[in-house]
Amino acid sequence: MKKTVVLGLSGGVDSAVSALLLKEQGYHVIGLFMRNWDSTTNNDVLGNPTLEDDLCTQEKDYQDAVEVANQLGIEMHRVDFIEEYWDNVFSYFLEEYKKGRTPNPDILCNKYIKFDAFFEHAKKFQPDYYAMGHYARVTHNHRHMLLRGLDDNKDQSYFLSQLSEKQLSKVLFPIGELQKGEVRRLANEHNLAVKDKKDSTGICFIGERNFNQFLQNYLPAKAGDMMTLDGKKIGEHTGLMYYTIGQRKGLGIGGLQEYDNEPWFVLGKDLTNNVLFVGQGFHHPYLYSDACMVEDVNLINLARFEGPMEVTAKFRYRQKDTPVTIEFIGEELYVKMKEDVRAITPGQAAVFYDGDVCLGGGFIKEAYKFGEKRSY
Repeated sequence: MKKTVVLGLSGGVDSAVSALLLKEQGYHVIGLFMRNWDSTTNNDVLGNPTLEDDLCTQEKDYQDAVEVANQLGIEMHRVDFIEEYWDNVFSYFLEEYKKGRTPNPDILCNKYIKFDAFFEHAKKFQPDYYAMGHYARVTHNHRHMLLRGLDDNKDQSYFLSQLSEKQLSKVLFPIGELQKGEVRRLANEHNLAVKDKKDSTGICFIGERNFNQFLQNYLPAKAGDMMTLDGKKIGEHTGLMYYTIGQRKGLGIGGLQEYDNEPWFVLGKDLTNNVLFVGQGFHHPYLYSDACMVEDVNLINLARFEGPMEVTAKFRYRQKDTPVTIEFIGEELYVKMKEDVRAITPGQAAVFYDGDVCLGGGFIKEAYKFGEKRSY
């Protein structure tokens, strides 16, 4: 008998080619479309005039998924995880911004929705495996290990770093061995309905809308002083939540008579006094850290270890690997970099690797330079 796999079919080219490959490998494939955000409610709250466009976009994704399923001759189903997404992803997203941090909701979406709520719902189909169109790999030998995707530019293991070995135990990533160009080639070769569809970008619940306007509807902004590290006020910010460490665009400063023409960047935040610290130069020394503390640590294949361990780390998606030493202090990881890293940002993920193997990760709590805690 054919083994059954339930695939997250999103209406995009990656999941479509994943369905194609699974069919070619002899699986009985069932497609499941996830609706994680209630565009109708969101737009009513916002009073956003693009309600119809947003609904059309969501429905278009579903119709594209249905068309691909029909082309390939696979079952297609649909499920809403709106409540689960709000409780486990969006609420966290808002709380992090209240703290002045910069969260990464995609990581929690994978942990709680795509590889949890999705699995629970899909159990009714009694699958042998679950599959997603992520650019990552997983091995199922004596251990279930998460590996980087072979396409360095598209590798999504960073976003899967909060998964457990149990969650990975029945997962397939059909396109993890492929380059993006090969995925597009296969979609065109088989004339899939989504072969020319653009990749989705950004946070799903914001879409094409202005990020600041979206956030304003949930978190009232409070303007405050924009200052240099030596205490000189040079402008005003529109709300600390709108800025992230290392940001250049949108500061609204420049051409100040007493300063040269070097660009300005966000250096840090003082939440107590509602101050945004800025400084000139991409390589401003205050932007660099040599250590950080990581909380909410998830190790995929490792038990808690004693003493320091040498690994590599990514502190942002697509950032190059940095050699680091990690060591537990209580329930948190102290991460010491072997070279300074720019714009370490609380709320973002720190993800650890041993070669191609993703060991897991956590979320940046604090950053340091020479033992001094940065203001952010």
